[in-house]
Parts: sequence; C-alpha cells; structure tokens
Amino acid sequence: MRKACLEQVYELAKKDERVVFIGSDLGAGTLINFQKEMPDRFFMEAIAEAHVVGMASGLAHEGKIVYVNTIQSFLTRRCYEQIVLDACLHNLNVRFIGNGGGMVYAPLGPTHWATEDLSILRCIPNMTVLCPADAEEMVRLMPETLNHQGPLFIRLAKGYDPIVTEEKSFEIGKAYSYSEGNDALILGCGITLGAMREAGDLLEREGLKASILHIPTVKPLDSDAIILRARKSSCVVCIEENTVLGGLGGAVAEILAEACLDKPLKFKRIGLPDSFSSHYGAQLEHLAAAGITSVNIAAVVKELINR
Repeated sequence: MRKACLEQVYELAKKDERVVFIGSDLGAGTLINFQKEMPDRFFMEAIAEAHVVGMASGLAHEGKIVYVNTIQSFLTRRCYEQIVLDACLHNLNVRFIGNGGGMVYAPLGPTHWATEDLSILRCIPNMTVLCPADAEEMVRLMPETLNHQGPLFIRLAKGYDPIVTEEKSFEIGKAYSYSEGNDALILGCGITLGAMREAGDLLEREGLKASILHIPTVKPLDSDAIILRARKSSCVVCIEENTVLGGLGGAVAEILAEACLDKPLKFKRIGLPDSFSSHYGAQLEHLAAAGITSVNIAAVVKELINR
C-alpha cells in the first residue's frame, strides 16, 4: 500500500507542478525518481515532524499541494498541535500520509503504536480522514486527493496486504457495499474489510445474511449509506484497528443515535481495547487478541441476533 501511495504521489507531481513531497526520516532511495527529476519539489527532513508540518503548511500557503510522509504514530502524536493550528485552522492543502496505522509496528513497542489516530484526527475541523483497505484502492484514491480542498490524512497499512476491494473508482466520502442482507450490518474501515467479508461468508453458511459496508472515508462519513442499512438490520457491528473510544465505532454510534430509528437496534464495537497492551507480538497477534478476526466478528453478530 505504501509503495502504491508514493508511486501515485510521483505520478501526480509529474502532471501538476503544485505537488511537493516532504519525507521525514524515510529510508534511502524513497521516491528516488521524484528526487532526480524534480529536486526543487522534493524534501527529505530529519526526525523533526513538527518542523515538517510547519514547513508543509507554509508551502501550502503559497499555493502548493504538499504530501507529507512519515511514521504514523510520530505524525499524529508528536506534531498534533502543528496539524491543528498550522494546517487545519487555515484549511490548507496538506496531505498527511501515515506509515503503519494501528498495530503495524507492534514489535517496536508503544512508541510506534498508532492506536488512537482515527479518534484524534476526526475531531479536528476541516480534516478529511481516509483509511483504505489495499494497494488497488490506494491507486484509485490518490488522484482524488489532488484537487480536494483542505487537509487530508491517509492511513497506510502494513504493505502487501491482500487485495480485497473490487471498485473501479473512488469517491471521497462514499461507503462501498460488498453484501446486502437484513440480519445484520457489519461495517469497518481499512484492512478490516477482509475479515468482514470472511465473517459474512461464515454467517451465510449458517443461514444469516449480513450487509457488509466498507468505509474508507472515516470523515466525512457516508451517513446515508449507514442509516439506510441500519434501518433494515436488527444489529450493527463496527470493526476498526483503532481504540474503541472515539473512532469509527464512536462516529457510527453518534449517527445512529441521532437518526432516531423507529426500532430497537443492537450495536457492538470491535476494536483495540482502551488499555495499553502488556503483550509483545506482531500485528496479527494483537488483532486476534482484540477480536478483530472473521470468526469473532461472526460470533458477535450471532450473539447480538440471539440476544
């Protein structure tokens, strides 16, 4: 996914002279063709993320479209104030690309966990938050970022993630349906789509048909798509590789509460717990411990239906 994203930045820069790239402490050779062909629009800064965001915002003030890429946990925690006051307050065209969302870098410890980024970013005015599922969706997504007005955040997964999307185009703010059913609504963002689709297959084998809704745009949410399917379902399960507090699940709960649906609706969030993990392990091990698996999703749906 990261490779596809950066290749698209390079392609956009060849087409539009407004595009600038700023990397922070990235590996040698990153976007080498960009650096050779357009050196005046390529910057590789050191471990100074707050400086990078300020620099990007200054360039955006001068009419540039700036793509910033660094490790996700450093991008959203270390320079949160600069993101809010330098980029978002002025609604500038800065595109924040975060490597390793969620528990991608889990073996490196808490400094590299990005477990609350969706929560803290979606509450910033003017910020658009994107969480694609795979490299092919990234290729469809990136051209749409060029002329988007305002700051935009793109959460990158591990890389070489399974291809699970099928759309031919991408629209910021739109949710995508992978199954339609009235027994349950399963929705999520990012790499959880694979587990959601597998959970849908497991449920179908037991005679239950669920709607599967992929939400690559966490903000702004496709409220209409969510409410339409929730009205038809007896329960809603939301999955995300983010803390259960304030992320996609919280946003969906807010939407459904304010929709004042004319029937009782059972709702469950599946995500990372509101606690620091004391366990060492890879991303998939942490996800399994949090219940972000197809088997657990299907089990939660069945429990809600039978409750």
